[in-house]
Amino acid sequence: MRAGANVRQLIELQRVLAARVIERDELPDPPRWVAGVDAAFPDRGRTTRAAAVLMRFPGLETVAEAVHEQATVLPYIPGLLSFRELPAVVEALARLPALPDLVLCDGQGRAHPRRFGIACHLGVSTGLATIGVGKTRLCGRHAEPGTEKGESAELIDGDQRIGRVLRSRSGVRPIYISVGHRVSLDTATRLVLACTPRFRLPEPIRRADRLAGSREQAGGVVAAQSSSRCSR
Repeated sequence: MRAGANVRQLIELQRVLAARVIERDELPDPPRWVAGVDAAFPDRGRTTRAAAVLMRFPGLETVAEAVHEQATVLPYIPGLLSFRELPAVVEALARLPALPDLVLCDGQGRAHPRRFGIACHLGVSTGLATIGVGKTRLCGRHAEPGTEKGESAELIDGDQRIGRVLRSRSGVRPIYISVGHRVSLDTATRLVLACTPRFRLPEPIRRADRLAGSREQAGGVVAAQSSSRCSR
């Protein structure tokens, strides 16, 4: 298949799957287990390393961590990064000892040109409730939120609200929150803040980011598990 034709098919698939995203709350309130996921691409992109961290909510005690490595399935194509990350992320989540009630993804959800970033893709593919937490803006426009923690501004693209720009820590750059799957934007904002006690990024994502980028991790390793029992 020609590369251009393959890209067109993936874009069409995004549009089809985007229609399946649920933007209402279908998760426990409060959640019991919250996971953070992230992916990195060592070896000049030849390898995908995904990390998943499971935490108890609301205390954010780490229950388990998992890392999975595999050959990268797709080159970097702007707007299609979720197809590159998703296989390894799903495998890392599968290595956790319990299914999370909510997954925070290092990346976009609805705040994507076709409203289908990694958080949406993961949620629709697995049925998990997911939230996109972007470090930077991918699309849309917004006013600058206030400088204090918890202040926010709406992220708008065309005539659609696609996310929220949130000041997660006073005086630092905001983060970009958007619906992934089975959660409303208001609930997503509230839960992200609850998972961000000290730093700019939510603690589950911050830990997953460190794990995915660590040179010490080996592929397919369950990196750590707390002594607390993790059962549903």
